[in-house]
Amino acid sequence: MKSIFKYFVMLSLLFASFATHAILQMELTQGLLGATPIAIVPFANNGSLPQLPDVIIANDLQNSGRFKVLDRSTLSGFPQDAREVSGSSFKKLGADYAVFGKVNALDNGQYRISFQLVDLLKGSNQEAIVLQRVYTVSANNARAAAHHISDLIYQYVTGIKGVFSTKLAYVVVTPTGPGKARYTLEVSDQDGYNPRVLLTSNEPIMSPSWSPNGRSLAYVSFEKRHAAIFVQDIATASRRLLTDYPGINGAPAWSPDGRKLALVLSKSGSPNIYVMDVASKQLTAITRDFNINTEPSWSPNGSKLLFTSNRGGNPQIYQVSASGHGSPERISFNGDYNARAAYTPDGNHVAMMHRVSGIYRIGILDLDSGTMRVLGSSPGDSSSPSVAPNGSMILHDTVYRGHNVLAMVSSDGRVQLVLPARNGAAQDPAWSPFLT
Repeated sequence: MKSIFKYFVMLSLLFASFATHAILQMELTQGLLGATPIAIVPFANNGSLPQLPDVIIANDLQNSGRFKVLDRSTLSGFPQDAREVSGSSFKKLGADYAVFGKVNALDNGQYRISFQLVDLLKGSNQEAIVLQRVYTVSANNARAAAHHISDLIYQYVTGIKGVFSTKLAYVVVTPTGPGKARYTLEVSDQDGYNPRVLLTSNEPIMSPSWSPNGRSLAYVSFEKRHAAIFVQDIATASRRLLTDYPGINGAPAWSPDGRKLALVLSKSGSPNIYVMDVASKQLTAITRDFNINTEPSWSPNGSKLLFTSNRGGNPQIYQVSASGHGSPERISFNGDYNARAAYTPDGNHVAMMHRVSGIYRIGILDLDSGTMRVLGSSPGDSSSPSVAPNGSMILHDTVYRGHNVLAMVSSDGRVQLVLPARNGAAQDPAWSPFLT
């Protein structure tokens, strides 16, 4: 499925590939030249954690494409504390930074995880310790603690807040027979681990959208044999029906303050963009015409909406006031097909699905210059872009080695990785906001 837009054209859902329920696994396909070299010293393990934090931290940083993690076989020893060794020994290996740590099991079933980040470009060992923390966690929360450490390291070195503690939502489609499938809405860690099923249905599920506080998902379900929009609490799995109008109920998108949803309804005929006050369910029409208008997306300050429309012939991206006042303004002019647009967090760029020579890629538009840059070089079509909350990466689905998979590409196009399901595919992804 290249775009929700095609659903409104054909009034049906066409899924090009099916998937099996599986954990996603990252695979870096293209890193960044000049990535920061860092040594992750294996943590001392005085406990029984199944996977040590150093392994998770190394994977996080390596898969970001912005770090080159030194092979641990090059390390002459595994000290637990930076003050036990000379920083010059790591400098000789070419590292700019080094991470030390240890895990201790406590009597109450908890674990104490400690770490130090050493800036090898600084002076003595004591001065070079730029970060050090101690955490007490359960075994179930040890992975989350490791991701948090990765976030701290990433932010110190790059100056950008890390996204390793964020979550992904996506839909898995499993064939169950000729022309039949099972649809599963899942949420996983940012690296694909700890998948959790929120909903399973024999009818299509699509368009998951995170609330700004990360506690709820809005999505479209066809479990009643027609489209309806639900909002589901992630922690409790409780959910409520939000819209069930005749015709199309589609493409929900939360406003930045979490009080409103932009959505697509055809209750008056053609698909048009509406904004709903979630508490009162009061609707405001944003577009009022006979074109196909779909896929709304909010600006970071909540003042504007992007949407896809065929009003110029082929699907293109338009921008309009979120109040519904004024006329829509077309912003995409490169390519004969642009859809699924989303602002970057700074509001200066727009990521979108962009067709080039018949192939769908992820494009990013500079709103000041009007320049479109095509990101990545995956061999298959790419669609459904979702921007990371720090703006560094764009999550999307694509075809990789003959399978429909989730993938990520950096906003400058220089870093690419894929998250293939072991036995199939996942699709229609959404990246969570920062979680606290």
